[in-house]
Amino acid sequence: MRKYLLVFFTVLGFWAHAQLLEPATWSNSISKADAKAGEELTIDFQATIDPKWYLYSSDFDPDLGPFVTEFVFEEHPSYELVGGLTPIGAKESYDSIFMGTYKYFKDVGLFQQKVRILSDNYSISGTYTYQVCSDITGQCIQFDGDFVFEDSGSASETKGETKEKSLWDSRDNSDPYTLWSFMVVAFLAGLAALLTPCVFPMIPMTVTYFTGKDNKKSGRIRNSLIYGISIVLIYVVIGSVISPFMGPETANDLATGWLPNLFFFTVFFVFALSFFGLFEITLPHSFINKVDRMGDSGGLIGVFFMALTLVLVSFSCTGPIVGSILVESAGGMVIKPILGMLAFSLAFAIPFTLFALFPGWLSSLPKSGGWSNSVKVVLGFLELAFAFKFLSIADQAYHWNILDREIYLAIWIVIFGVMGFYLLGKIRLPGDSETATTSVGGLMTAIISFSFVVYLIPGLFGAPLKSLAGYLPPMSTHDFDLNKIVRDNNTTNNGEQISICEEPLYDDFLELPHGLEGYFDYKQALACSMESGKPLFIDFTGHGCVNCREMEARVWSDAKVLSRLRSNFVIVALYVDDKTQLEETEWYESSYDGKVKKTIGKQNADLQITKFNNNAQPFYVILDSSGDLLLEPMAYDLNVDTFARFLDEGVEKYKSISKPFTMGKF
Repeated sequence: MRKYLLVFFTVLGFWAHAQLLEPATWSNSISKADAKAGEELTIDFQATIDPKWYLYSSDFDPDLGPFVTEFVFEEHPSYELVGGLTPIGAKESYDSIFMGTYKYFKDVGLFQQKVRILSDNYSISGTYTYQVCSDITGQCIQFDGDFVFEDSGSASETKGETKEKSLWDSRDNSDPYTLWSFMVVAFLAGLAALLTPCVFPMIPMTVTYFTGKDNKKSGRIRNSLIYGISIVLIYVVIGSVISPFMGPETANDLATGWLPNLFFFTVFFVFALSFFGLFEITLPHSFINKVDRMGDSGGLIGVFFMALTLVLVSFSCTGPIVGSILVESAGGMVIKPILGMLAFSLAFAIPFTLFALFPGWLSSLPKSGGWSNSVKVVLGFLELAFAFKFLSIADQAYHWNILDREIYLAIWIVIFGVMGFYLLGKIRLPGDSETATTSVGGLMTAIISFSFVVYLIPGLFGAPLKSLAGYLPPMSTHDFDLNKIVRDNNTTNNGEQISICEEPLYDDFLELPHGLEGYFDYKQALACSMESGKPLFIDFTGHGCVNCREMEARVWSDAKVLSRLRSNFVIVALYVDDKTQLEETEWYESSYDGKVKKTIGKQNADLQITKFNNNAQPFYVILDSSGDLLLEPMAYDLNVDTFARFLDEGVEKYKSISKPFTMGKF
């Protein structure tokens, strides 16, 4: 089914080449048209987004990669801004290509800006830029626009109307897919906590407590259910107390700030040391004893305090796990810590509730011992590995260059290698019991650990390790990359190194992927195409185009595509979102929209629109040396064979209309 959908959308993409897309329309309004000096007003910028498209928000790190929505207000003595721009109801997701968390809108996007009127005859104007993308068609498009609000209250599509609050304003910014996967992980963490040495011995104590309280079946059922519900309630309350501190206003700092990520790294590192047995994270014994005595008081209150006693006594093992879940929930979703605690506590409470209901099951359980401490130690290794994820985020955001990709991989290889030897009984830690044999479960887990280490090792030499893209630093931080060395020394079939006609403009801040040589200026590349007798391959791309990066990572990196690009084309990458301003002598007025194009990005985008009647990226075009189109352009398509065939057809068409052309070997 997916194959047919891909074919359908590929055909749809070809059809879309001949049209300009506008997947988002804006409707702007101000809360009061005839405001007087001293009044504070709210401006609403609302975007209606087409299905299958999404619009990037304004409240995430602009250096991450995707193009953030930006509003620029022209200064005017009749008003002043109150606070910053506030996006309402943005969703959150993690991008494995750009290695970070971003915010986005689907269906409807709303941004609000408060202003204070300083003069009765006010004039508020400015511009906005934004980017919309589609995971279905694989396109990203950048737009800009302007707005004007005057004392008459007129705006682009509305006239001073007061917008009513909708359900959107109070909707939580929770991506359901992200939340479901997070809850599954939290549930599994709850099951793992049951096997730790602080928790597992509590099961017989629970059975003893309930079998002695009420021998009647109805009473035991009631008490057991109250007991389980109480456990869930306690953990959910913890999540509810934490959730106000996880609001959207802190999301960007938590995602990219060095201080919170260093704090999270430290927390995970300390939790790992605790699981290894260096120390225990415990609550005061006097407090636990007092709660325990309340549990002996009987009745439903006693059952609740028995549940609270379980939570407190097991804290030295569950505390690090709960803390890790709460740390992972940080990022702007108020509901996320609550749902995380709900999932964790359900997994934690259900077995206790069932053993309270069916005490006869106790005889089938293995005795607590060294195996339960092994579970805790393995969790410690996992905590330690994930600790470096947070350190890596801070390192990338602030360019400290202390945790490059190969260093990160070396740390993980050592961690999981040591974990494998621990599972085989070659290493013992405090709390472990001496054993002469390795359990079958320990052996199988060790095999998994060592297999993971073997998978990681090629990454030290430049293997992309695509399945771990969301956890590893980017390839650009890798110092020893064999693939890059091979590419840099690549030769043609005549043994001569690939070269370009002249030094490319803008190559000091723009680059092509995979060591490819090429240009970043259309006129310069076209001149080289004429001089070298090769067709011109144009890559309309963008710094913030995630689908462009995906094409480069998954299609361009393939040997048969890379060899064709390197040997048979003059390549030019035209970034449509680059903000570098050109000299005034290079400015021109567009025939499309009548606006003066002053930057590299604006001129490249204008070229794509006026020459090819298209405004989406990625967009690939093959021209002859005169600048004429050789075949139908191509857009986002992850099929390597299709892309290679597109390149071959371009070469064949060029050969049929041009002078003799020598193809490279593949």
